[in-house]
Amino acid sequence: MISPKRPINNHNAYHAHVYFDADTLAFATALCQRIAEEFSLEVGRIHQKPVGPHTRWSCQVKFTHADFDRFIPWLNRHRGTLSVLVHADTGNDLADHTTHACWLGDAVPLDLRQFR
Repeated sequence: MISPKRPINNHNAYHAHVYFDADTLAFATALCQRIAEEFSLEVGRIHQKPVGPHTRWSCQVKFTHADFDRFIPWLNRHRGTLSVLVHADTGNDLADHTTHACWLGDAVPLDLRQFR
């Protein structure tokens, strides 16, 4: 198995998508609540269905380059077995979810058809 690309702080704005399922819903919900409380970042809804290009249930966190160096190591330590997509928010959705996409944990397939 090829190791996924790891996040590097080289953009101005980012999204992190925390992926979970029915078995990890409570853990993911608590993690996202902690993120909102400890980092004061914008945390989206807990989606219990695939949304957009995300093929699994997910929750989005918006953050900037100023948050990156503190937030990403914390998220990696506290994510448990959850996979997290970290990508730049450049305005080019296809590039953001491919070229600028990095992973904490295992990579999850994305449905990129809407961006093509």
